[in-house]
Amino acid sequence: MDGLLTWFMEALNGKVSKELIVFIISMVPILELRGGLVAASVMQIDIVRAIWYCVVGNIIPVPFILLLITPVFNWLKKTKTFRPLVEKLESRAMGKSEQIEKYQFWGLVLFVGIPLPGTGAWTGSLIASLLGVKFKKAFPAVILGIIMATVIMSVFSYGLLGALIHG
Repeated sequence: MDGLLTWFMEALNGKVSKELIVFIISMVPILELRGGLVAASVMQIDIVRAIWYCVVGNIIPVPFILLLITPVFNWLKKTKTFRPLVEKLESRAMGKSEQIEKYQFWGLVLFVGIPLPGTGAWTGSLIASLLGVKFKKAFPAVILGIIMATVIMSVFSYGLLGALIHG
């Protein structure tokens, strides 16, 4: 994650505002809100503004994933070229689905909210979609998870990490 985060920060630095960099990072799979808040801290963006850009950036892809990923995957699986990639993505996501299957709403909240490798809004939304969780149940769970991750990562990025970088 560090290399990808650094790449985005360096590639976009001077071309767009620091806030837009954080917003974009927060929309990218793997990096998401976690990467956005770390980047915001490193770039010394005020925590309140950073949270706003990160949360909005992380939320934007969620409805599209929840509503469209299954039909898109089904369409791509009909092609020789994309079928192996889609099956690999589905397999990796479903390999992490046990918590969500077992605990449903709260499992999805925790999956999205606890910032561990391979978790987050993108993967949580993908798993919810593949499991057939209805949008009206999945979307609020993902939003709560994003809020939880925001609190955890704000403390980490602006508290612990911030003290190490700026202290």
